[in-house]
Amino acid sequence: MERQLIEQYVATGQVRLEYHHFIVVDGNVGGNESRHAAEASECANEQGRFWDYHAMLFANQEGEGRGAFADRRLKAFAEALGLDTGIFNACFDAHRYAGAVRTDEQQARAQGVNGTPTIFVNGQRVESPTDFNELQRWIEAGLAASN
Repeated sequence: MERQLIEQYVATGQVRLEYHHFIVVDGNVGGNESRHAAEASECANEQGRFWDYHAMLFANQEGEGRGAFADRRLKAFAEALGLDTGIFNACFDAHRYAGAVRTDEQQARAQGVNGTPTIFVNGQRVESPTDFNELQRWIEAGLAASN
């Protein structure tokens, strides 16, 4: 669905896509793998590679709390993507984006988010976020209202 959204709406300039972090797994199993993965994706974003890193994370999921997103692996993903590992590791080790990830979570909770994916169009929650046709109806209605 993400690819369709980007191709049909974002790439054509009709829609702005914002990604906000909401950590679910760590609360379910303990630990901080998901939180660190979110922080790492923001460090990758410093080098213009957020979406590539995001795709790497999803391609390497191995179940909750099993070490798939251990810090050493998160750094290895950056290296595999050809990021400047000195810059990435300095950002990651300093937890430069820990506050931004926490802010995303606080905002999500204030909006009643309790799981992922949760999608909003013009501030309204899409009720079936895994159905592209439903999402498309919401987007088209929003576009029509703005014209």
